[in-house]
Amino acid sequence: MKPSDSTLSAWFTDARFGMFIHWGLYAIPARGEWARGSEQIPDEAYRTFAGEFAPDRFDPVAWAAIAKKAGMKYVVMTAKHHDGFCLFDSKFTDFKATNTPAKRDLVREYVEAFRAAGIKVGLYYSLLDWNHPDYPIDRLHPLRSDEAAKAQPREFSRYQDYLHNQVREILTNYGTIDLLWFDFSYDKLSDEAWRATELVKMIRSLQPNILLNNRLVAGHANVSHAGELGDITTPEQLIPEEGVRKPDGSLAVWEACMTLNNSWGYNRHDHSYKSATQVIRMLAECVSKGGNLLLNVGPTARGEIPDDSIRILDEVGRWLQRNGDSIYGCTIAPFPKPEWGRYTFNVAAKKVFAHMLERQMAPFNLPNMKGKVTRPRWLEDGSEIKINQPWNIAESAPHLCLDVSGWQLPNPHDTVISLNLV
Repeated sequence: MKPSDSTLSAWFTDARFGMFIHWGLYAIPARGEWARGSEQIPDEAYRTFAGEFAPDRFDPVAWAAIAKKAGMKYVVMTAKHHDGFCLFDSKFTDFKATNTPAKRDLVREYVEAFRAAGIKVGLYYSLLDWNHPDYPIDRLHPLRSDEAAKAQPREFSRYQDYLHNQVREILTNYGTIDLLWFDFSYDKLSDEAWRATELVKMIRSLQPNILLNNRLVAGHANVSHAGELGDITTPEQLIPEEGVRKPDGSLAVWEACMTLNNSWGYNRHDHSYKSATQVIRMLAECVSKGGNLLLNVGPTARGEIPDDSIRILDEVGRWLQRNGDSIYGCTIAPFPKPEWGRYTFNVAAKKVFAHMLERQMAPFNLPNMKGKVTRPRWLEDGSEIKINQPWNIAESAPHLCLDVSGWQLPNPHDTVISLNLV
């Protein structure tokens, strides 16, 4: 039996901000992690990339330092993506990093470096595997147009065994793993097609405190709670309008996984990066709806996180250094969303945080908060904000008005006001 949902996920709902890392052979063609599938690259052609996979600039300690400086509290890296290439030293395949010029178990080095930095460690494992001879050639498979390949007999039960064996490996050989992130179910390949109940029982026996996402039963954009087969709902490239709820209406544990540009795996042509302002506001939005943000980086074939990613993450980290109290350990506030921004709420500290995204006409108006909060302060520096109830509002509405007339917003990304809940 697993611990209660609240006990299991306490660290996760406090963390609120994590790093996703998509890295593998697809960094060599540098057209994103789906290149093999979308371009229908044959086995022989794709396997040539393994012969040149030599990430001479891979430094997981440096990666961990980047994540820590950005204010990220947990990380998830691709142990195996859809192409079937393993960054870990699996006994069940030769298609792995230790058989490339890298000659290293890259998952081991990653886990050790992030764990040493005090960052919770997660592993991504794709339920798809385009390299395995028994994985079905379906509408997503790179060989979907290869009639000779489709004529070859395939026994899916052998692939199920392979999947279970590899999951056992990654949960046995690397110490405590805090989060296991499966990707993804679709069409008939869902739930018990993966022997999911058996798989989850094995996972819980090996790592009783591990968190699982919901993709043993869900696809990319599915926002339904997974129940016993998953702890975390993982909407992709979207933030649900009302967060994610369980069938009984209570808040589910969830995270939005988002790219920093438009690609998960390294894509040298994709320079459409989100600004630090966009990232900070996405993070505040997720937390205001009771969720996390898992933000992706795609390292190069040589093992470096791109400079543009680092620059943006550094700026986000600087904002969090002064405003992190409004993110970490926070959730939905007991007030409706205001027109000018968002609220987050630290239940234990009884603090409401007003994320001011748009400059209002003075005075700054907090609807229906009169008598409910005290001691307004700029979170950046702790300085006082005076309460000023003007004549035209004081008698007509139960609003709290703050004297910010003539002031510029202290932070153009997201200016945060701290208030004590009465």
